[in-house]
Amino acid sequence: MKIKKYSILLFVMLTAITLKAQNDKPRSIQWSSKPGLQYEVYAAINIGGSAPIPMPAEIRHIDSYNPSLNLQIGTTITKWFTQSQRWGVAIGVRLEEKSMKTRASVKNYGMEIAMDGNTISGNWTGKVRTAYSSKQIAFPVTANFKINKRWKINFGPYIALALNNDFNGEVHNGYLREGGPTGNKVTFEEDAYATYDFSDDIRLFQWGLQAGGSWLAMRHLVINANLTWGLNDIFNSSFKTVSFDLYPIYLNFGFGYVF
Repeated sequence: MKIKKYSILLFVMLTAITLKAQNDKPRSIQWSSKPGLQYEVYAAINIGGSAPIPMPAEIRHIDSYNPSLNLQIGTTITKWFTQSQRWGVAIGVRLEEKSMKTRASVKNYGMEIAMDGNTISGNWTGKVRTAYSSKQIAFPVTANFKINKRWKINFGPYIALALNNDFNGEVHNGYLREGGPTGNKVTFEEDAYATYDFSDDIRLFQWGLQAGGSWLAMRHLVINANLTWGLNDIFNSSFKTVSFDLYPIYLNFGFGYVF
C-alpha cells in the first residue's frame, strides 16, 4: 500500500515539474530539444497475471481470478533520428506492481505446505488459493515508429529488478500425497486448510518484451497502451516444487505528459 502512495506522490511531483518546465523553458530543455530528444512522464494501470504457457494438466479449472489494482509510473526519453521524427529509440525507467489472486482446482499439483509447525511436500489434489505480488523497477529499451502525427507504436526488450516479492496462499478441500503421487495421503476436509509461502523462491531479475502504442490526444497529453510479456519463469531455476513455469503477462493502460 505504501508503494502506491509513494508512486502517486512521485507522479504528482513529476507532473508539476514538467508543467513548470514547459512554461519556463529552461536552457537545458531548450538545448536538449535541438538534437531531437523527447521526454515523457506517465502513469498506468497493469492488468494481467503470471500464467503457465500452455496450461498444464495439473490445473483442472480456474475457479476465480482477481487482477488487483496495479499502479505503474515512469519516465521515457526518446531520441528521434530524422527531422520528421519518424523513427526513434526510447529508454525508460518505471516503478510498477504486478499482482493477482486466483482460486483453482488442481490434481497432482506440486506443493509444500506448513502444518502444525512442520513443512511437508508432495502432490496436492483439491482447491488452491494463490496471491502473487511483485513490486519492480523496470528498464525498457524500445524502437519507436510514428505512423502519423498522432499515432506511435513501439517494440523492444525490458529488464526488471524486483524490490519485493510475495507468493503465498492456502490449500483446502483435498488431499496431499507426501513425496509423490503414491505417497502417504494427508486429507483436508470441510474447514481444514494449510498454508504455503514461496516468496523467497521468486527470482529478483526478470526480462521480457513489450509492445504497444500511443495516441496524442492533445498537444502534450498522450494515451498509452502496452503489453509486457515476461520470457523467464518468475521462480528461481533451483525451485522445483511447482513443476511448470509461470510467465508474467500484463496489459497496461494509462496517460502521459510529453514535452
